[in-house]
Amino acid sequence: MTDDLLVSELPARSRFNRTANRIIERALHVLGYYTLLKRPGTRRARAAGFELVIRETVYDPRFHRAPLYFAGFIDALDLSGKTVADLGTGSGIQALAACRAGASAVVAVDVNPNAAAAAAANARANGFADRVTPVASNLFSAIAPRPQFDVILTNPPFCDGAAWDVADRAWRAGRNYEGIASLFEQARERLRPEGVVYLILSSQSDLEFVGALVRRAGFGARIAAQRRVFLETLIIYELRPTTAR
Repeated sequence: MTDDLLVSELPARSRFNRTANRIIERALHVLGYYTLLKRPGTRRARAAGFELVIRETVYDPRFHRAPLYFAGFIDALDLSGKTVADLGTGSGIQALAACRAGASAVVAVDVNPNAAAAAAANARANGFADRVTPVASNLFSAIAPRPQFDVILTNPPFCDGAAWDVADRAWRAGRNYEGIASLFEQARERLRPEGVVYLILSSQSDLEFVGALVRRAGFGARIAAQRRVFLETLIIYELRPTTAR
């Protein structure tokens, strides 16, 4: 496995494109933060075939590309009888998709308590309350470090930089990705030996750095799906353990 674990199948980007995209990303971040994440009140939405309640500070999947793309990918999986963790659940849309794909139990995890509450409400509204357990937690810190999940789904923040508040942690992963630096080690501890992690990232992320974290945690990676959207490519990776624990 090489150092460019997550980038070997992606086209190279020019320095000009990286700079231009970074400027656009910052503008979209400010716009999205103030018009969506910090929008006051609770609203109703329909996305990916689910009826959703979107609480203040929670991502509205209708206006963010990754959750809908990831939910569609999950729909095509056979999760029959599987125990699943959805890390970075947001509105809970990935957890709901996992239930629809047959999962017997889903733990929906988010650092934002409003997101965990939204996932609980949306599980009830869509008939999956008996299968979805919401947990407010910084990564997997509130979940026992033992092999217990067959599948882990994770839609972590894509962007480097300090988050402004807990709502912004859906977008920013901290300086040098410090907010998710232990994600893959924690996931590895909680994944069953034959389990799999599905990770969605953007081509705007520092894929080389995240790839190093993935490798250090004892995973091998392959691209399971990707889609070009606007100025980025959304990439879904399949991670499987390469070392025994």
